Amino acid sequence: MTNIGKYLDSLTAKMEEKNAGQTEYLQAIHEFLPTIAPYLEKNPAIVESNVLEILLEPERIVQFRVPWQDDKGDWKVNRGFRIQYNSALGPYKGGLRLHPTVTESVLKFLAFEQIFKNSLTGLPIGGGKGGSDFDPKGKSDPEIMRFCQSFMTELQKYIGPDVDVPAGDIGVGGREIGYLFGQYKRLNGHHSGVLTGKPLSYWGSLARTEATGYGLVYYVKHLLNDQNDSFEGKKVVVSGSGNVAIYAIQKAQELGATAITCSDSSGYVYDPDGIDLTLLKEVKEVKRERLSAYAAERPNATYFEGKSVWSYSDAYDIALPCATQNEISAEYAEVLVKSGAKIVAEGANMPSTLDAVAIFEKNGVVYCPGKAANAGGVAVSALEMAQNSQRLPWTFEKVDSELDAIMKRIYEACRDTAKDYATEGDLLSGANIAGFAKVAEAMISQGLV
Repeated sequence: MTNIGKYLDSLTAKMEEKNAGQTEYLQAIHEFLPTIAPYLEKNPAIVESNVLEILLEPERIVQFRVPWQDDKGDWKVNRGFRIQYNSALGPYKGGLRLHPTVTESVLKFLAFEQIFKNSLTGLPIGGGKGGSDFDPKGKSDPEIMRFCQSFMTELQKYIGPDVDVPAGDIGVGGREIGYLFGQYKRLNGHHSGVLTGKPLSYWGSLARTEATGYGLVYYVKHLLNDQNDSFEGKKVVVSGSGNVAIYAIQKAQELGATAITCSDSSGYVYDPDGIDLTLLKEVKEVKRERLSAYAAERPNATYFEGKSVWSYSDAYDIALPCATQNEISAEYAEVLVKSGAKIVAEGANMPSTLDAVAIFEKNGVVYCPGKAANAGGVAVSALEMAQNSQRLPWTFEKVDSELDAIMKRIYEACRDTAKDYATEGDLLSGANIAGFAKVAEAMISQGLV
């Protein structure tokens, strides 16, 4: 074993000891550390400065209680977090997640990934993440408003346009951002740049809703272009039915593909004619119903209750997991390989387990990691910050064009870095090394801040 190998093993053991029981976070560490070994071999100063161990420690973890009243007047309490992980490249940037599965481990994993995702965009933003174990499902608008106001009453002490700029994530859309922004403004005055994902009426950005899904497809488009190929005629399997999935389906179909599935927590729909976006939006965004309601309206569609979309075993070309972490296990990865899929591009954060990724690599499936492929959302959030600073709105076409160009640069950085430091075509190593190198250089030049 080389000295670099021993160094990385030592760091891994130290992180496992310090973060015992934090499964999601340690999974991100285990995925990241081995891939950057080739870069460390060629850049021993990084090891000598011990910048990697410093980077692995979050700059700040804020935890607080969030008391709120339900519609009956009863007091409830949830736990709130903000992980301010690394600010070497700019203000902390990353979403707020409201979901009962939120823990410190989940948010540390998301914030750690966010550092390198934000670095890859080439925009001046650091990495952070936050949220609460509050569940918005089944809550009334007044209950969600009271929760958001209580949450922001504490969070506002730690954020600002040049310090930390949160955005939305699972459970946090335009409604929640509005309530959060209103409370921040009530306490601090109007600072339009303190949150992104805002409604257009108060300095949100056009194309922000579409950005993650569009950006995911743009990343794959540039990968296919490299192979003298395109989306034309491809069959695409998509998981999820939220914003990322909806707009990935839309853009893939605009580029000539047929997206044949979508899913939610209750099961998945297979539609051989291609997902009807108008109907999907009506079911999920207007009526807020399960996908069984979609299948009931489409004579050729089939609904598979309680089944993972990754159990779908007929032939297709491209997989776009857009639901949640660890949705593709080793078992499902084997099914995916047998179905003939050649590309897996992650619209969600870490939807493939480490064992699944190993199966993709073994079978020649091109794996596009979420920290690169789903960076479109945070990229347009940063463009929203730019518009807020200019106090000028941009057209949809301008934002969309910038997004496409950013995703092209991210893909090329992953491709070229993999070729220089690891194995050609290893986009995971390319993404990790390209993202890490920029952050490490900034930390060293700033005195390891």
